[in-house]
Amino acid sequence: MKIDLIVRGICCLRPQVPGLSENIRVLSIVGRFLEQSRIYYFENAGEPAVYLASADWMPRNFIRRVELAFPIEEPVLRDEIIKEVLPRFLHDQVKARELQADGSYVRLRAAEGKPATQAQLHFRERSRKQARTLAEAQKGGERVRLLPITTARAKERS
Repeated sequence: MKIDLIVRGICCLRPQVPGLSENIRVLSIVGRFLEQSRIYYFENAGEPAVYLASADWMPRNFIRRVELAFPIEEPVLRDEIIKEVLPRFLHDQVKARELQADGSYVRLRAAEGKPATQAQLHFRERSRKQARTLAEAQKGGERVRLLPITTARAKERS
């Protein structure tokens, strides 16, 4: 099976070692912001499962704190994470470095003639655009209400 790991810092795992970890790819992305997503995406017999978690799974976080991971059960949200969020990070060519089998890192670059993409910049600009749209609607006198995310199940009940 193919495994992609997106880590913020160092990683002790050696990817791409023949006979051991040749199906594992490790990307390190350290950008302007220190926050990092805790997204776990699995697929079993074609059924996707996505979990979000509160912290990295290191012993210090399990011993001294309470951490949690929870499933994203709403198909629309799950699919957005799978099709929009994760690919943005996997295809970052500005801040991403790929860990090599020898422990060195290689900076990823866009193909010649193609624009470089940066995940954090994309999501920051997307958020700013949504904020501007909201502010413009409010200036225009529209009554703007922020609505909670509703799931398909909640819609069925109402």
